[in-house]
Amino acid sequence: MTAASPRAALRHPDFVRYLGASFLSSLGAQMMGVAVGWQVYAVTHRPLDLGWVGLAQFVPSFLLSPLAGHAADRLDRARLVAASDLALAVCALALFAASARGLAGVAPIYAVLVVAGAARALGGPAGQAVVPGLVPAGDLAGAVTWSSGAWQVSTIVGPAAGGALYAALHGAAWVYAAAAVSLALASALAFAIRTRSAHGPSEGFTARTVLAGLRYVRARRILLGCISLDLFAVLLGGATALLPVYASDVLHVGPTGLGVLRAAPAAGAALVAIALGVRPLSRRAGPAMLACVALFGAATVVFGASRSVPLSVAALLVLGAADMVSVVVRSTVIQLETPEAMRGRVSAVNAMFIAGSSELGELESGVTAALLGAVPAVILGGVGTLVVVAAYALLFPEIRAVDRLDGAQGAEGASSAA
Repeated sequence: MTAASPRAALRHPDFVRYLGASFLSSLGAQMMGVAVGWQVYAVTHRPLDLGWVGLAQFVPSFLLSPLAGHAADRLDRARLVAASDLALAVCALALFAASARGLAGVAPIYAVLVVAGAARALGGPAGQAVVPGLVPAGDLAGAVTWSSGAWQVSTIVGPAAGGALYAALHGAAWVYAAAAVSLALASALAFAIRTRSAHGPSEGFTARTVLAGLRYVRARRILLGCISLDLFAVLLGGATALLPVYASDVLHVGPTGLGVLRAAPAAGAALVAIALGVRPLSRRAGPAMLACVALFGAATVVFGASRSVPLSVAALLVLGAADMVSVVVRSTVIQLETPEAMRGRVSAVNAMFIAGSSELGELESGVTAALLGAVPAVILGGVGTLVVVAAYALLFPEIRAVDRLDGAQGAEGASSAA
C-alpha cells in the first residue's frame, strides 16, 4: 500500500484554516517567548529566573490540562482553540502595557505568564485532537507533517522577528504588540473552522471521566512509551531555556543573535518537514524516532560545548531536524491509537507531558545552570537524553515495533477506560 501524499491534506478547507491559525498562534507565542527570555535576563542577570519563566507556565498548564482534555471531548474543539488564542492575545497586550510603562522587576511578567499557561492549557488538547476530524484517516500523517512544519516555520520567523524588533526598538513592548496581533488573527481563523466536534461523555465533569485519558494511556504501552519518551528526553536535553545566557555571556551575540539561535532548531525541523512532505516515512517509523531522539541528545551535547557561533547554530539545526522526525511519528501514533471519543483526554495527557518536558525542563535547566553553570547544565542534559533513549529502546519494544504511519495500524476500539 502506497502512503498518501501529504499534499492531500491541503484539499480540506477546514484543515487549511486550522493550519493558518496554528501558524499565527505559534508565531505570536514565539515572539513573546524571545522577548520574555531576553527581558527577564536583562533585568535580573540570573539564569534561575529563566527557570521561573518555565515554572510559571507549567503549573497552570499541568493542573488544568485534564479538565481541558475533558472539555475537548465534550465541546467544540475549534472554538476552544479560538478562545485560547484570544486569551493569549490579551496576555500579550498586558505584557505590552507593563513594558511600555517600564519594569522595575519581573513579577508582572511572571503573573501574566501564569495566565498564559492557563490559556495554553485550554487550547492545547483541543488543538491536538481537532486535526483527525478535519481530514480522512489516510491523510492524517500528511496533516501532522504540515502542522508540525507550519509550527517549525513559525519558530524560525517568530524568534528572528522578535529578536530583530527587540534590538531595533530597544525594548520588548512592541514585540508584545506584534505578538498580540498575530494571536488575534489566529483566533479569528480558528473561529472560522466549520467542522464541529463534540464526541465525548455526556455524564459531565467527574473524576472518572476527567482521568479517563490517564487510564487509557497507562493501559496502552505504545502510548505511554511515546509520550513519556518525549517528556524525559526534552526535560533533560532542552537547551532553549538557557539560550539568553548563551547569547549574552557565552557566544556574545546579543538579542538579534538570540533570535537566530531560537530560530535555528526550527529551521532544521522545517527542512525535515519539507523532506517528509516529498518522501514520507513509510516503514520502520519507531526505530527512526528512537534514533532521532538520540541524535537530539548528541546535538545538545555539541551545542553545550561549543564556543563557535557557526558550530552552535549547526548543532541547533541538527537538534531541530531530529526532533521533527520524533514529533511526526509520536503525534501520528497517538492519534491513530486513540478512538475519536477519547482524543481530547488523551491529548490532554500528552499536553501535560509536553508541558513537563518544556516548561518544567526550563526550570530544570535554570536550577542546574545556577548550581553548575550554563555550559555543564546543557552538556549534562544532552548526556541524560542519550541514557533515556537507550533505556526506552530496551523497556518499550512496542516503540521499536512501530512500522507504518498511514493508518494501516489504526486505532483500536474504544477502551473501557472511557
